[in-house]
Amino acid sequence: MDSEEPRPLAGIACITFDLDDTLWDCAPVIEAAERTLHDWLDARCPGFARALPFEAFIAERARHYRANPRWHHDMTALRRDFLQQLLVRHGCDPGLLQAALDVFLQARNAVCLYHNAAPALERLGRRFRLGVVTNGNADVRRIGIDHLFDFVVTTAEVGVPKPDPRLYRTVADRSGLAAERILHVGDDPERDVWGAAMAGMKTAWVNPRNRAWPRTDCRPDLVIGSVDELPVLFAVESAS
Repeated sequence: MDSEEPRPLAGIACITFDLDDTLWDCAPVIEAAERTLHDWLDARCPGFARALPFEAFIAERARHYRANPRWHHDMTALRRDFLQQLLVRHGCDPGLLQAALDVFLQARNAVCLYHNAAPALERLGRRFRLGVVTNGNADVRRIGIDHLFDFVVTTAEVGVPKPDPRLYRTVADRSGLAAERILHVGDDPERDVWGAAMAGMKTAWVNPRNRAWPRTDCRPDLVIGSVDELPVLFAVESAS
């Protein structure tokens, strides 16, 4: 490969990553966590599953999400509020709240990284500052990959959800770099690509299913199938 980086990669000094559906498949993780929580509640609240079967439980959580946009920047606070109301509504012990939340978060962080994602991050980390930008409650420390990143920025700490450009401006401040020297990598055209682009960052859209780009107001600087393409694009050598 030519040692000169093709545009728009030239000048990049930091790469930030979304987590869910960028570094791992999110849907099966969340479904498993919801089932674990539902079973746990049923074991401690007599008749819970009869009164609220799993499908109804999921529908109730979805209604709560739609009804509470003020919490969309903080998924843990949103989950806590949902559980608090759920326990009261179904006559469960309110003292179960924190334990129920912990059960969900433990299962929610039992992720399986995409093939070669961790080695790709290790290679990139030898050359770039790496960061996390997430609007969910995945925790890189719980998962055991925090050593791969230099910093983490969450929507909960900033107080705004993706794709608010203020989140990405905070990322630039945290990195200590100008926004145009940061490449943000994510799977969501609006939350990741549009938001980061509006803050002046370069963007890489993770598009494993080869979908058509859905927006007319911006385009990603790169389109990749998975994050393990990045070390090749940046000509980062494997460890000897």
